[in-house]
Amino acid sequence: MGRVMRDDYKILKLVDANDAVSQKINIIGVIVEYGTPSRSRGTDWFLSLRIVDETYHDSGLVVNIFAENQEKLPQINSSGDIIQVSHVTMKSHNAETYCLFNKRFSSFALYEGKYGESCRPYQVSYMFRQRGLDTTLVVGLRKWAAGVQLNTVSKDSVLLQQLQEGLCCDLVCKILHVSGVSEDEWMLFIWDGSDAPPLHIQSKLDDEIENPLLLQVEPQSLPRDTLCKLPSVGTTLRVSVQRRNVNFDISSLITGRWVKFVNMKFKVWQGLWCGDLTRETKVRFVPNDDIYILDRQREFEERLSSKLNRMPFACFPWPSRVTEIDPKVVHLPLATLMDILTHSQVTAKFKCIARVVASVPNKVEDFRSPTGVYRVRVTLEDPTARIHAYLYAEDAERFFDGYPPTNVMARKWKVLMGIAHIDGEAAPRNPPWLECCIKSYSLDESNAWESRRFRIFDTKLTT
Repeated sequence: MGRVMRDDYKILKLVDANDAVSQKINIIGVIVEYGTPSRSRGTDWFLSLRIVDETYHDSGLVVNIFAENQEKLPQINSSGDIIQVSHVTMKSHNAETYCLFNKRFSSFALYEGKYGESCRPYQVSYMFRQRGLDTTLVVGLRKWAAGVQLNTVSKDSVLLQQLQEGLCCDLVCKILHVSGVSEDEWMLFIWDGSDAPPLHIQSKLDDEIENPLLLQVEPQSLPRDTLCKLPSVGTTLRVSVQRRNVNFDISSLITGRWVKFVNMKFKVWQGLWCGDLTRETKVRFVPNDDIYILDRQREFEERLSSKLNRMPFACFPWPSRVTEIDPKVVHLPLATLMDILTHSQVTAKFKCIARVVASVPNKVEDFRSPTGVYRVRVTLEDPTARIHAYLYAEDAERFFDGYPPTNVMARKWKVLMGIAHIDGEAAPRNPPWLECCIKSYSLDESNAWESRRFRIFDTKLTT
């Protein structure tokens, strides 16, 4: 019995635990990442988490915990809390070591993280016994965690600006909004502060009337109060979640929380990036004060505070010269399309950098009404949103430089729309980035926001 007691008091540093494969050990560490409780392949419940200490904090150690029911799993308050596990077994798989918690003889205790004051655990498993040494270890870990900036969540993850169609990879992002699409489907709105890359447009311009490019992935536009809470810089990616593809509680994905999606699939729909949570996708909760996340937030704040940083990443150092704006409106601040959509006033004027991805009508000979008035609706796109804007009357005259010959206008419009041919066949379109001025207005003052529209003005097509 005495030998067992001495083993209980021997708590290994994580760097030593990593070399103790096939041994039963006791360890303690700071939780830097944890998943959502899920069903195992058998009848048990399962939770995976990753811990670090001062000896092993670059990649951390994975701890896999099994229990008879969800209530017996660790109920972690937040990343950064401390967990102590006893009588766990070190395992190795594919050259990586991990720690296995056995529901029959292993035990755990959870403590508040670096800002905690009490050394009493806020949750313990049935067989856990607290000892005097535990307090010293908890205090030591809190002191260490308070003095370091952890960088543990970025390994093997990508930014939204690195997306590729069909790619399955890890993404660290912030949950901005969760909405229900149907009883068995949800849509997540996620963001990491970067711009998803522009896509070639596969749809045919002739199809725009019958099958127009959609402005957003979600079936219904978000309410204005929700839309205004989304960041105005950086891509907000829509992610589809089907009940049959997930084995965790969707309510655990709380707005404002940073998470790591492991093995998320990215795809293109209607020329828009979107994501899918598949059966292979895992969710990990990560600390908001991780250095990777702090860097994302800092870069976002820098983009917000700089006029030029609202420019899409893809068009640096400057957009194409297919358009020019009137010198008298050069002073207008550069805005993203999301800035325009969420502006506090119905009527306003903006300067933006965007692409024209569709138009109605699509043939230049149809741009004018029978009375000779220009009336064209274009779909503008930047990394933050899509909107419909109009080229109308005198503003369109300015844009087209009057009434040029049809062949001249067609040539310029072809460049603007990114139309190209390869071996005589129409290729996917890659519209250039252009600078333009947009004004917003309402058609009905009694219903100003619902009737709000956008028009291009003081801009000239030069190509």
